[in-house]
Amino acid sequence: MPENRRSSAVPRRIRRISLATAAALVCGGLVSHGGAANASAGWSPKPSYTSTDKGDGTYTVPITNADVPDISVERVPAAESKEHRDVYYMISTTMHLSPGAPIMKSYDLVNWEIVNYVFDRADIGDAFSLRNGQNSYGQGQWASSLRYHDGKFYVVFNTNNLGGAYLYSTDDVENGKWTRTPLGRGLHDPSLFFDDDGTAYIFYGSGNTSAVRLKSDMSGIDKDFPNIFTANDYAGKPFIGGLFEGAQVFHINGYYYVVIITWPSGQGRQVAMFRSKDLLGRYTSADGTNTYEARGVLNSNGFAQGSLVPISRDGGTEWYGMFFRDNFPIGRTPALIPATWQDGWPTFGTNGVVPVGGAFAKPIELSPEEETFEQQKSIVASDDFANDAPHRPYMDEQWTIPDPPAYDDSLIGVELLQNPGFESDAVSPWGTQYGATISRDTTDPAAGSAALKVSNRTLNGSGPNQFLNGKVQRGVTYTVSAKIKYTSGPSSIRFNLVADWGAGVQTMASGNVPAGQWTTVTGQYTIPSTANVDNFKFAVETPWANPQPASSSVDYLIDDVSVVGQPVTIEAPSKEEIAPNGSRLDPVWEWNHAPDNRYWSLTDRDGWLRLTTGKVVTGKYVYGKLSGKDELTWFEEARNTLSQRTFGPRQSVETRMDISGMKNGDVAGLAAYNRGFSYVAVKRVDGQNTLGVVNRGQPFAVDIDQAAIENFVSGTTVPLGDATQVYVKADLDFSSPAGQLWTTFYYSLDGLQWTQLGSRVGPQTLDGSLSHFMGHRVGLFDYATKEKGGHVDFDYYKLSDTLTAQNKALDTSALDAAIAYAGTLDEGDYPADAWAGMQAALDDAKTARAGEFGTQNQIDAPERALSYQLARLGTLKAASPEVKLAVTASSRCIGASAYVAVTAVNNGDVPATITLTTPFGSRTVADVAPGKQAYQSFNTRAAQIDAGTVTVKATATIGGKQVTSSYDAGYTAASCR
Repeated sequence: MPENRRSSAVPRRIRRISLATAAALVCGGLVSHGGAANASAGWSPKPSYTSTDKGDGTYTVPITNADVPDISVERVPAAESKEHRDVYYMISTTMHLSPGAPIMKSYDLVNWEIVNYVFDRADIGDAFSLRNGQNSYGQGQWASSLRYHDGKFYVVFNTNNLGGAYLYSTDDVENGKWTRTPLGRGLHDPSLFFDDDGTAYIFYGSGNTSAVRLKSDMSGIDKDFPNIFTANDYAGKPFIGGLFEGAQVFHINGYYYVVIITWPSGQGRQVAMFRSKDLLGRYTSADGTNTYEARGVLNSNGFAQGSLVPISRDGGTEWYGMFFRDNFPIGRTPALIPATWQDGWPTFGTNGVVPVGGAFAKPIELSPEEETFEQQKSIVASDDFANDAPHRPYMDEQWTIPDPPAYDDSLIGVELLQNPGFESDAVSPWGTQYGATISRDTTDPAAGSAALKVSNRTLNGSGPNQFLNGKVQRGVTYTVSAKIKYTSGPSSIRFNLVADWGAGVQTMASGNVPAGQWTTVTGQYTIPSTANVDNFKFAVETPWANPQPASSSVDYLIDDVSVVGQPVTIEAPSKEEIAPNGSRLDPVWEWNHAPDNRYWSLTDRDGWLRLTTGKVVTGKYVYGKLSGKDELTWFEEARNTLSQRTFGPRQSVETRMDISGMKNGDVAGLAAYNRGFSYVAVKRVDGQNTLGVVNRGQPFAVDIDQAAIENFVSGTTVPLGDATQVYVKADLDFSSPAGQLWTTFYYSLDGLQWTQLGSRVGPQTLDGSLSHFMGHRVGLFDYATKEKGGHVDFDYYKLSDTLTAQNKALDTSALDAAIAYAGTLDEGDYPADAWAGMQAALDDAKTARAGEFGTQNQIDAPERALSYQLARLGTLKAASPEVKLAVTASSRCIGASAYVAVTAVNNGDVPATITLTTPFGSRTVADVAPGKQAYQSFNTRAAQIDAGTVTVKATATIGGKQVTSSYDAGYTAASCR
């Protein structure tokens, strides 16, 4: 449900209304007309916040105003569907979020809702759980492929830092348990494809398209087919360029089509298609040449990577495209784009043009009741935290908890490096890498009699190293340091102290060193559980860049290098952390990394979400994906931040917080976040609670002062005194201007009178480093800076698409119309469970309407919930009993007179009284038995008659009720002269 917010130099008050004063306020212009007016006008709910369905048989692109990237769409055809109709499912990238790989469902390809997730956790290791200094920002799960084959559903996706690609399978995509199969290696942007004979392949690659064939039992990889075709094969083609990835494969009319995103230099992102009659191209062609021909099929407004979608048409199939475009800071938003096929190639859009916001006819026609219900479906939602979400098997995901490692205490607290100060006559056991030369230097040591000189460097990675095989231990945190000096080159150079065990260089510590002075670079690093400690190299180098930066050739000195293990304080995964805690969140929610289930609950306090601090933030986390190993903020380090997608162009969110359980140093609130973020929060310092706004924008420094970054913005702070509850609201504006997010925060102590906190803050835009490569999200959070164990309770999450800055009057018309319409329904017409769901939403709506409103969010949230249930009922209404007749009418001549003959056959199961009515008379026949007919030929007493209509009514007792049904039938003109 929706919410809004805004700010100005002078504190702005948001107006409130009560039911008792509504009529007077209507006259004063504060409240839009509702109530009886809407009851007579009828209930006609707006489409959901994430839908661009226009309600007139058309939709606009993108189809979803929210982040749904790397899309793969699969159809279950009516012949194989339990619902006996075509059903579509879509999957997307969720990276570090948990649960992940959402399964979205649609009947019309325009309106979508989340029905399941593939996994609760992609991994229980440190990186996916924000544990021991590790994280998966910008990494985790990428580019899922969803396929249906032979009654089963399959998903394959790649993980950048969690052990490569995984294959999941289930018999029931909405309610089933997924079986996980590691594939043992990385497969970039994988696409699962089943050939006609049932053989499964995964196509993948960046800059090239390769494939692997899976074993017949889907248990792993059977054979490789590298470089089936590459970007270089099509050099000179104007639509070939960067990326060249995201391949998805389809078999259509005898051709294998591969859909790929490209990004030629100086152009926008676009779609290229490749086709061949041989799936494996050069591997099956007679002379080993590439058999795939290529065309550019879409180059308009950046719509690119995605999926082809089959649509049933008159016994055949029509193919559309489902592609997304960058729409940050909202995210990457998908678009359903029609295609015109000619000579076996598609052109998407209108002659290749797809305007942003352009309208197309919906490709699938549903009944009016189904259309209304589909339009209410969404991938965001308000929530009252009632713990009433449907149970799904991913919530019960099972993991084996590894035994905690044993440690050699003799290697803790001691220097692990040999010759760390270079006081020995020889430099050994230090060695070099990537061509550098090392030698002792006695002219300018930082301490003692010598330092190590590093010269003849040509690469950023060239420098000194020393192997620590068998000395470092998994799970141990090491303090690493080195004194470094250089005299010639850039004014400042960043140096990295790194580890390399064969899985890519890992930065243990880094720091900026100014020219001409000895500088200590130091930090702490926890050896992950996956490290190969028997082949562990420690090295000093400068950060990688392309092209090579000036720092890659600078000579320098190092001295007093150190690697010392700290007493073990490793945070190991536990059964309680992972085990279900009896709380079930709506599928619109995802956690920022895998949650610790000990420290959140919907059951500790009925109707509230409780977030408890399980540990104290350290300020020692860094982005593992970035070469500079930029530091994380405290907010990003905090675990158990619960979030939903944002939606555009405007979004408002409101919540109520009970802050009575906070401890000193705790920070809790409501955030609009990516790597850049804004939030409104309560901070508890020395027993005093203060509310304020934090804004973190670009540019992003590598080294940061976490406390300074998360200081309150001047002019936004409010001492809360002895208040134990506070209402907060965030208004997100993505349209002023487009491409930026500006957020305005408000607070209230009673939910009715609201005050703006300073001016709007921003702008937030896409982080070019792709450290958070997803759209902005809205999150509820609570973290500790001093001691763990404090908690904050959140009462609700209410959405609106109206912002306070729009200066609109609070509008109850949609809520009133929904309540009025619900009052016209008959319980006996609907299934009991569906009626109960509607009745609960109606009770909440009536309760809200009987009270006072302080924001549009408080109106929209109950209306959206009720409208969803009402629309659902519309698709479930039991068919009204009817007397089934087959009625025919005809005209004929008997002599010079025209006659109209009427026949009504009782096709029902009970006797019926049938009345035949024509312009020339009527006849009633009582107790016409099932299968029997009533017949009458009426003399018109005219020689010529025009075409006309007869009416037949039948009355019978069905299910104890007297039922009357009416039928019309036409007859032709007749001339008897």
